[in-house]
Amino acid sequence: MVAEIKSIDQLINEAKTAFRQQFKDEPNVAVYAPGRVNLIGEHTDYNDGFVMPMALPLVTVIVGKKTTGNDVTIYTTFDFKNEEKQTTFELPQPTALIRAINKDGPKWAVYVKGVIANYIGNIPSAFNAVIHSSVPLGGGLSSSAALEVATYTFLDQLASSKTKVSVNDKALACQKAEHEYAGVPCGIMDQFISFMGKEGHALLIDCRHLTSILIPFSDQNVVILITNSNVKHELTGSEYSSRRKQCEEAAMLLKKVSLRDANMDDIKYLESINTGKEIVSRARHVITEITRTTLAAEMLKQKNFCKFGELMTESHKSLRLDYEVSCPELDQLVDLALEVDGVLGSRMTGGGFGGCTVTLVYSQSVQKVVDNIKNKYKGQPTFYVCKASSGASAVPCSCK
Repeated sequence: MVAEIKSIDQLINEAKTAFRQQFKDEPNVAVYAPGRVNLIGEHTDYNDGFVMPMALPLVTVIVGKKTTGNDVTIYTTFDFKNEEKQTTFELPQPTALIRAINKDGPKWAVYVKGVIANYIGNIPSAFNAVIHSSVPLGGGLSSSAALEVATYTFLDQLASSKTKVSVNDKALACQKAEHEYAGVPCGIMDQFISFMGKEGHALLIDCRHLTSILIPFSDQNVVILITNSNVKHELTGSEYSSRRKQCEEAAMLLKKVSLRDANMDDIKYLESINTGKEIVSRARHVITEITRTTLAAEMLKQKNFCKFGELMTESHKSLRLDYEVSCPELDQLVDLALEVDGVLGSRMTGGGFGGCTVTLVYSQSVQKVVDNIKNKYKGQPTFYVCKASSGASAVPCSCK
């Protein structure tokens, strides 16, 4: 069954109710930030390459209110296994030379702490807040960036001094929070799209120059079908880091700043010097994926959805064989989608080893894809039919 996607207003109203229950008070600030699906350009962001995500109607909302004192208390509606749903911690002193916050407590709160520590401007005031979200956890749809960007947007609303900060710098601050506090060496894609998404558009991001171009992606005849395998193999952290190191080693062997500067002739060179097979394969994926992504952007501009879909499918093959970050469940979901007439392309999306696939499909064929997967897939997938949505924003919080 295709999952119902709750509206932002509905999520905010649910978060307000939770706030009243937890804090016996009325919130006066409400914000949201979306998750994202990457249409193409996987594992290229930390190689200075191109990526092309779109913001999703699946969002994280935060509602809250300033308080006196120096303590922040946050409650999440997520039911984390073996983790507290509420945490309280002390803000750094305004005169602190190093803005550091203790990393103990529940893991989900580390992302919030990291953003507070890296917020550009004065140390935010103390507050109470509730976090509520429709972005699935561990599905490769960037629940972490949605939380980070929602937190930054929330802090902006609390800030007494309206320091002008570029969206790029805000995104970089959130990325730094994930590096320093969550220990994940992520690229910039997730934070960029969560801030900069625009309804009816994908976003082509140049991860070297930190520039982006909105690409129109709005056609009533085609939709994006996200299929969550609801499988997560516990490999992503270490495997992500190892892939990144392999790419860096390949660039070093080629005497390049990054694999952004490499081409297929460089693959032949790596093969000729008998470097490890894995190094060659990782480099080949990144080099070909960057090419696929820039070509895909042109195809999207032309509304050549057939060619765009072919590039998505080629991307999955490369991720499966060269980058080796797929898994049997994702491969099966892609294969089952491609069996159905009306499917233009399908691929895994996100870090890999589980999570979601993204499928470009004619609107009239969506139910056929869902039925085929439900009948043949050995698991319990969740489906979301999505259009490109808007990025982070504050919303009116009338609390009558």
